[in-house]
Amino acid sequence: MIKTEKFSFAGADGQMLDGRLELPLYGPPRAAALFAHCFTCGKQSRAATRIASALAKQGIAVLRFDFTGLGSSEGEFANAGFVSNMEDLTAAAAAMRDQGLAPSLLIGHSLGGAAVIGAASSIPECKAVVTLGAPFDTTHVFHQLGDGVERVEAEGEAEVSIAGRSFRVAKGFLEQGRNQPQAERLKKLSRALLVMHSPTDDLVGIDNASQIFLAAKHPKSFISLDGADHLLTTEGSAEYAASIIAAWSERYFPAAEEAAEIPAEGTVTVSTAGGKFAQWVRTPHHAFIADEPESFGGNDDGPTPYDLLLASLGTCTSMTIKMYADRKKIPLEGVSVELEHSRNHLEDCADCDMDGGQIQALDRSITLTGDLTDEQRAKLIEIADKCPVHRTLEGELHIHTTAAG
Repeated sequence: MIKTEKFSFAGADGQMLDGRLELPLYGPPRAAALFAHCFTCGKQSRAATRIASALAKQGIAVLRFDFTGLGSSEGEFANAGFVSNMEDLTAAAAAMRDQGLAPSLLIGHSLGGAAVIGAASSIPECKAVVTLGAPFDTTHVFHQLGDGVERVEAEGEAEVSIAGRSFRVAKGFLEQGRNQPQAERLKKLSRALLVMHSPTDDLVGIDNASQIFLAAKHPKSFISLDGADHLLTTEGSAEYAASIIAAWSERYFPAAEEAAEIPAEGTVTVSTAGGKFAQWVRTPHHAFIADEPESFGGNDDGPTPYDLLLASLGTCTSMTIKMYADRKKIPLEGVSVELEHSRNHLEDCADCDMDGGQIQALDRSITLTGDLTDEQRAKLIEIADKCPVHRTLEGELHIHTTAAG
């Protein structure tokens, strides 16, 4: 349950950079992260979108954006480079800070991984850094330019082909990538580091991960993305990386705070969560969203009120039958309860003496599995009506409403 918002901000040289901010759908985010995409990729890459979505579902806001001259961002790619990528990250963090979302986690894919290592020291709120298939030496990216490097050196600027796409690259791009003190930056990182790399990465070899890991001080971790390609396009690889990052980074984020006080034992609180119908349902130990289906104008982000009513009766029914079977040593293996709510007119109820109007009906179908005799089955079905929720619904129920404020 997330939402995506357009997020534009000014880069170091005043150019407008285009981003997307992934946010938890209900409630304020408890922390924020910043994602740096791979060389010549963009904010829409599989890794960027999957990881941002996974973290947003954990209550973490994530900004993914296009570096200068790429995607929908302004500026000239020819004049950009590794240094400008770090500057773009610093500008992105400042823009997030202005919105009350200073990033405590930096995530970088490929050259973006090298960039977050370089930018971390300029983002004081950063507590943890994650690299995915990152090169140790920032000149590693020059290999993708082929003989274009010589032409750029000779001509000052030249058209080069990278992964089948044409880019104009200036000499400044090469200069920005050279002599970057990555080893020293890693030594002084002072943030938790997670290095993720595929042993079958044929673009940035696994030895780069070793160099990054050895240069950094603890706390540091390494996860092998076995079977993944460099761009994380192989089936399930981006999703796997996202799940690991979400779990690993959890310790570096503040604990999720409830929007309201924890209910007292034996009570349930319900409060508006946003949207047209969505509600937070909280018990002393659990919290979830209740909603209406899209056909009714909701977002279908949780069970409906009647779903919850049926679930209450169904769970109580199954628990009661199981408890009785255990106590009486009946060889019951499992219980399945299917329920449906319907509105039946008075004339449909033969045993009802109410005057006029409409009545409500709950249809319950119970399936029992196990080596049971007919007598045992009949007794267990009879016991279903002893379920406390069943008794409550059929009893003389009074609902007392008071205004608390």
